[in-house]
Amino acid sequence: MSDGPAVRRLASRVVYENAWMTIREDEVERLDGSRGIYGLVEKTDFAVVVPAEGDGFHMVEEYRYPIGRRTWNFPQGSLPGRRRGTPEEVARHELAEETGFRAATLTPIGFLHSSHGMSGQGCHVFLATGLVPGEHAREPEEQDMRQGFVTRAEFKRLVREGSITDDSTVAAYTLLTLYEESR
Repeated sequence: MSDGPAVRRLASRVVYENAWMTIREDEVERLDGSRGIYGLVEKTDFAVVVPAEGDGFHMVEEYRYPIGRRTWNFPQGSLPGRRRGTPEEVARHELAEETGFRAATLTPIGFLHSSHGMSGQGCHVFLATGLVPGEHAREPEEQDMRQGFVTRAEFKRLVREGSITDDSTVAAYTLLTLYEESR
């Protein structure tokens, strides 16, 4: 089996574009020579921040329109208007924007692809410590956001009961656990 690409792009067209994403449709050729289409969502990489303090985390809860309900997650996102920044800049921006906290230390603990079957977008995961409270500066879409402190035991309970369903949050917790085990 070859290490080269299993699918080759023959043509590409933008189907839709807005301030947050581009949706592209590619005409492709597979290894066996058959052709087809592949739909992709292009978004800038984002950051997930685990604001840890004592035996828990500062988390945010908000209504998520695509799933029609409120859920808890770690602060996360990208810079407005598809701007690019260093992963640390994005993490610091999101932490302050959503929670008001500033972190004395941001430790990178991993990188993940968020939905590699339909997008190349990835997320940089950071552990934030030495938290200093301040005022948040939420975007209009985040005006119903709440924040709260969740112990590790509560975090696990919220995952089990389905109050935390965000894959990036659960994956960030896994990376945090692996990071702590390696120390």
